[in-house]
Amino acid sequence: MKRSKGHILWVDDEIDHLKSHILFLEERGYKVTPVTNGEDAVNLVQKNRYDLILLDEMLTGMDGLQALSSIHEVKPMLPVIMITKSEEENLMEEAIGQSIEDYLTKPVNPSQILSSCKRILEKRRISREKLTREYTMEFGEIASLLEIEATPSTWIDIHLKLSERELELDNHPDIGLHQTLHDQRKECNHAFGRFIEKNYAQWINGLNRPVLSVDIVRHVIAPSINSGYRVLFVVIDNLRMDQWLTIEPLLHADYSVDRKAYYSILPTATPFSRNALFAGMFPGDIAGKYPELWKKGEEDETSRNRHEAMLLLDQLAHIGLDLKSEFRYEKVFDSEDAGRLVNHMNGLLSGTLTALVINFVDILAHQRNESRILKQIVPDESAYRAMTRNWFERSPLLQILRTAVKSGHRVVLTSDHGSIKASRGAMVYADRETSTNLRYKYGKGIRGDDKQVMNIKDPPKCGLPAGPLSTNYLLAKEDYYLVYPTNYHRYLSLYKDSYQHGGISLQEMILPLIIMEGHENP
Repeated sequence: MKRSKGHILWVDDEIDHLKSHILFLEERGYKVTPVTNGEDAVNLVQKNRYDLILLDEMLTGMDGLQALSSIHEVKPMLPVIMITKSEEENLMEEAIGQSIEDYLTKPVNPSQILSSCKRILEKRRISREKLTREYTMEFGEIASLLEIEATPSTWIDIHLKLSERELELDNHPDIGLHQTLHDQRKECNHAFGRFIEKNYAQWINGLNRPVLSVDIVRHVIAPSINSGYRVLFVVIDNLRMDQWLTIEPLLHADYSVDRKAYYSILPTATPFSRNALFAGMFPGDIAGKYPELWKKGEEDETSRNRHEAMLLLDQLAHIGLDLKSEFRYEKVFDSEDAGRLVNHMNGLLSGTLTALVINFVDILAHQRNESRILKQIVPDESAYRAMTRNWFERSPLLQILRTAVKSGHRVVLTSDHGSIKASRGAMVYADRETSTNLRYKYGKGIRGDDKQVMNIKDPPKCGLPAGPLSTNYLLAKEDYYLVYPTNYHRYLSLYKDSYQHGGISLQEMILPLIIMEGHENP
């Protein structure tokens, strides 16, 4: 026996006139139970399971709106389609206010009814089948792209497609494509690592390169200011493209959102990538121009990011924009910091340029690595995306963005680097003076497997400080994390499946670059 597509309760005091409609639905796989009044409908809902109610508004006795209220008291999540002869707007609004799924005006034809029923009862199945077909085709397209000489823009397209599919599978956990997608991303990161090894050094002084961290202020912020905009520049530390894609739908109703992408410099870690973002220079040039700043970072890497406001102002001055009296810089570590800014919004947004660094996502990643409870709350990538969206939706940052856009600001929102869930250990050999990071290391004569790491033997060629003689950098590729031979298995277990950054992967390097304005802005 063919399985029913859904059990429909149709409530209409003229149900005898709708036999052809009922037959039409039954021929297409639906089970339909007819009833002529609201009282009987409520009793049936109490005793039986239905997937959908078709409810006439003009019933004898208990009217449709009363029946709707009673049905929702019994089964609040049961979907209802209201059908009525009336076209009065206030009646329509009252029905919609009671959370109906659809509102149809008589006379209705069978195809109208079928369309509404399909949308409500079969949407997940139809979406699931469509997603499976589309991904099967896209899988082949991406596989073919890996066989040709990819360009920076090709990799952006691939990363975006993979990220979009990951979000779609979040909404369809029952589709058996998760492992296939995971394996394809892994294959892409393998090829991407080879691409970066081959091309990155050429980007440092080359004109024909993708947009990098060092280009954002010069290419986006300065032109916006020169065009007469006041700018809110928001850097969300460690925000990945897939996380941004979960956030973006929250903004489309109120803002014009222009999404682009750019490449983080290497290493994809805050002391390097965010300083490059604010200074408009590669780390080697920053170390040359500000030697004391960089030298302090050798003892404490976090100190390298204590001068971001100065670096940004110096870069703007070099471009020809003197904004010292029209500039505000704030770093936000928690909701208390953000709440303080919300309470002083007029002062925050009074100048030509306001720069905000938001640390929540980075703090979440680091805290998860150290907390058993957070690992249970955020066990996988889907939960990590959901946690980021939940934070953003309820954070004071959303209020700051709304206020900025309403006051005519252009918002430029981006990240300094992304992160990757590190799953495989890579053994490296180094002395005690080597840096401690798990996705990148620098020091004298450090060694690793070239299949697992990119070995930068000539740092200045990749825009990095030269350091003492024989200094080199190791950057983990794919999803590897760097572990010393001493107590290897202990640290292998300790850091497995932790979120790390600093290395070479699509998730760490290809970042969202968002430009937002109000819909009314020119």
